[in-house]
Amino acid sequence: MASPSHRRRPRRERRGVLVPAVAVAVAAAGLLTGLVVALAPDGGSGTVRATATSSPTPAVTRPSVPPPATERTPKTEPSTTSPAPTPSAPAPSARPSRGNTPAAAPRPASGGAPLAGRIAPGTTYSGVATHYDAGDGDGACLYGPSADRMTAAMNTADYETSKACGAYVLVRAAGGASVTVRITNECPAPCAPGQLDLSREAFAELAGLSAGEIPVTWSLLSPGTSETVSIRYKTGSSSHWCGVQALGHRNPLARLEVSTGSGWQRLTRTEYNYFLSPDGTGCGGALRLTDIHGEQLTVDGVGVRPDVVQQTRVQFARH
Repeated sequence: MASPSHRRRPRRERRGVLVPAVAVAVAAAGLLTGLVVALAPDGGSGTVRATATSSPTPAVTRPSVPPPATERTPKTEPSTTSPAPTPSAPAPSARPSRGNTPAAAPRPASGGAPLAGRIAPGTTYSGVATHYDAGDGDGACLYGPSADRMTAAMNTADYETSKACGAYVLVRAAGGASVTVRITNECPAPCAPGQLDLSREAFAELAGLSAGEIPVTWSLLSPGTSETVSIRYKTGSSSHWCGVQALGHRNPLARLEVSTGSGWQRLTRTEYNYFLSPDGTGCGGALRLTDIHGEQLTVDGVGVRPDVVQQTRVQFARH
């Protein structure tokens, strides 16, 4: 507030000085005109009168120019930094627009997950647990038959077009019992957001099957494992079209990309957990996998061998 009042004072002081200045100028002009009229003939006096009456005009109009220029200067300063209505807003709002956030994304803080979807680490979710017959352990994620029955189907909202596939989840019952399951299937409506449909084997670790439905909380895990990531090409894959799947990843998978020779191309993920290359780009070439924490693994030497699980030597870090 001190600064604006300081800017106003000089303008008021100038106006106080200019009034006598104008009066002096007009008086001087009048004396000059009177002298010339008294000494010159009529034709000359008309010429002199025109010259004399025009001379005070610039003196009167000059002081009216500076005030508008002074007023415009502070108005244009905030508009160049931010559309925020208050002067204090430009400083913080200008920083993100310069790209600081994208630059920090490849190096997330410890425990962060910049690529996580609806299910993020460090978050506890509430819902209910039900149970179903998991059969041979296969499901919507198309991992195939498995002897491990500690699995679960995720509700459609949190399944999020197969982003939940392969995630390890710690489920806790109200009484304190807990079980770790891997998401291998989707539970469609009427399964609600937050709901887990556990295999019978997993549900039995929390309560008797006769309970049918129990309240639970659950959270994402990044478990210890000696297993490495595997790659499998879908039935019908070739150099002209292919579907690629990653198995055994410790953390949820966020992206799968193929090498194009000049860079990396991201493939679209399907609800059945395969990444598709509809024109054959990158099929049989190098692959790059990215988990929700932003860690990237590059895999070479995996040829197009449909329905064959091919082992790699890489695995994501534990969080």
